[in-house]
Formats: sequence, structure tokens, C-alpha cells
Amino acid sequence: MNDITKMSVGQRQYLKKLKRSRQMIQLFRILIFMVFVFIWEISTQLQCIDSFIFSSPSRVIKTIYTMSLNQSLFLHIGITLWETLVSFFIVSVLGTGIAVLLWLSPRLSAILEPYLVVLNSLPKSALAPLLIVWLGANMTTIIVAGVSVAIFGSIINLYTGFQEISPDKLKLIYTLGGNKKDALTKVVLPSSIPAMLGIMKVNIGLCLVGVVIGEFIGSKQGLGYLIIYGSQVFKLDWVIMSIIILCIIAMLLYNLINLLEKLYSKRI
Repeated sequence: MNDITKMSVGQRQYLKKLKRSRQMIQLFRILIFMVFVFIWEISTQLQCIDSFIFSSPSRVIKTIYTMSLNQSLFLHIGITLWETLVSFFIVSVLGTGIAVLLWLSPRLSAILEPYLVVLNSLPKSALAPLLIVWLGANMTTIIVAGVSVAIFGSIINLYTGFQEISPDKLKLIYTLGGNKKDALTKVVLPSSIPAMLGIMKVNIGLCLVGVVIGEFIGSKQGLGYLIIYGSQVFKLDWVIMSIIILCIIAMLLYNLINLLEKLYSKRI
């Protein structure tokens, strides 16, 4: 009984220590951010750096307020977010489907593997001008640009994860009279869900990068457009503001998938 009591007390102390550690990490993160913002603002006020080139927190906030009044900022954010989510959905579905197809057909996998490696290594920014010529300057082109950045790496990583499934589990399915479809649906896919969620956390950021690249070249709306247009007409407050908003969007989307991963971990 005493051992159990001591163990429970020890566990409580450990959990409190872990909670304090997390709170300290969060506190230091916020502190570092606030110090950075403070130094940035003071440096521009004291003219240590040029606020026209580097902008400042106060100028960024003023720009956000001004563009929020006519709702143009919300339009640009909404378009970039929509294009990113559509690209991410296509990458998730198409990447999983092709990876499953490759796992079902080792011969097809052997044939396509070098092409997937080359396409994954190809700088996707080089494809963006061609996509504009082929598909035109429209939202479809930007979504395709977002897909192109993440799809090949997603296929390779998912297929690699499928191959790393325990051979003993697969043998057990076949021993019990199951076929390859049973092995896929009862072992491979369920066992690969944690890996899929991990890959999704990477893909959401890559899709956002691809969408912004597409907006650089062939869009008149979106945060990527604001960045490239702002740099051309020297409205650098627009550029800094758009970059900050993109960072916030990336963080929120990543945390959303991270939350799904935690919910799944609690279920199993």
C-alpha cells in the first residue's frame, strides 16, 4: 500500500514538473517574440534601421487595420487559404492512392521509382512559368503549383512507410487465408496512419509554399500577389505584413493537424 502511495505521489510530482516545464517553454517563446518585436520597433523609431525598407510593427499593424477596413485583406487571405486547403486535399488523396497502387504492384513501383525521385528533386519554382503558359493565369494553375510541390515527396514517403510494415503481420493475414486487399485494409493502412499524419504535417506547409510560388507569377489576388506587387511598387509594409500572415497561417494549419494526431494517439 505504501509503495502504491509513494508511486502515485511520485507520478503527481512528475506531472507537475512536466507541466511547469511546458509553461516555461511557452513563456520563453512568448518572451523571445516580444523582445524581437520591441527591438524591431525601437530600432525604427531611433532610425537605427530604415522603417521604409524594414517596416516596423506599428506600420504593419496600421497596414492590417487599413486593409481590414475595406476587407481587401480578408479576400487575399481567404483566397490563399482556400488554394492551400484544396491543394492539400488533392495531395493527401492522390498521394495515398498512388502509394497504395505502387504497393499493390511492385513491378509498377520498380518502373516509376526513378521518375518519382527525379520529379521530387526538380525545383518546383521552375515549373511555375510553364504551368502559367499551359493552364493560364487562374486559380487552377496555382492549385496545381501547390500540388506539384508536395505530391511526389508524399508518394515516396507513403510508399516507403507501407514497405516498412512488419512482415510477420502480413504473413499472419496470408496464413489465415487473406489476400493482398485484406493485408492492405487490415494491416498496412491502419498501421500507417501515424506516418500519414506526420507526412500531412509536412505537406500542409509545402502546399502553402507552392501556392505562394504560383501567386508570385500568375495571380492578382492572394498573399503571394501582395508580396510580389508590394516589392515592385515599394510598398514594403504589404510585403512584411503578408509574410507575417503566412507564418501565422502555416502555424495554425500545422497545429490543426498536430491536434488531429494527438486525438488519434489518445484513441489507440
